Amino acid sequence: MRIYVPATWPMLRRLAKTGEMLPIGGTAFALTPRLRERYTAGDDEDLEYAAMTEAARASLRLLAVELGLGEDATPSRRVVVSADLEDVTPRPDLDDGAVRIAGTVPLEKVAAVHVDTEDAEYAVRQAAGAIDAADLGDMDADFLVGEAEDHELAWYDPSEIVFLVADPG
Repeated sequence: MRIYVPATWPMLRRLAKTGEMLPIGGTAFALTPRLRERYTAGDDEDLEYAAMTEAARASLRLLAVELGLGEDATPSRRVVVSADLEDVTPRPDLDDGAVRIAGTVPLEKVAAVHVDTEDAEYAVRQAAGAIDAADLGDMDADFLVGEAEDHELAWYDPSEIVFLVADPG
């Protein structure tokens, strides 16, 4: 099953360094039966995109925590790692596309990495500061989150991860 793991830049660096990533709480997103029921139209590709979008929003929540802990060196970019895993179970306690995976995601199972480009960083940083308020219904905060979500995530092949996270200096 194709899964979408919400991540942050430091998690992506660890994936490049160790060859595996440990999703926070074992949480990822996928095309689940609940997600399929929520949409009245759309093919599998559209629904996979919806699952990836849920993962990108979860990545924004993870980024908000990192920035809240003073990790200001963390690039303000959403990160989603897509992988193909078999041991996946639904998480009905979370979003419609949420699933739980057992263990780590090995690099050899990664299909692609999706990351915001540099031009999205300002909007993503603003959205990370507003995500909790948006989740609670604040319309202004929801607007900021929407501004970040208007930026499409760039696609990278797994072989490019090491170059993507390399320090420029």
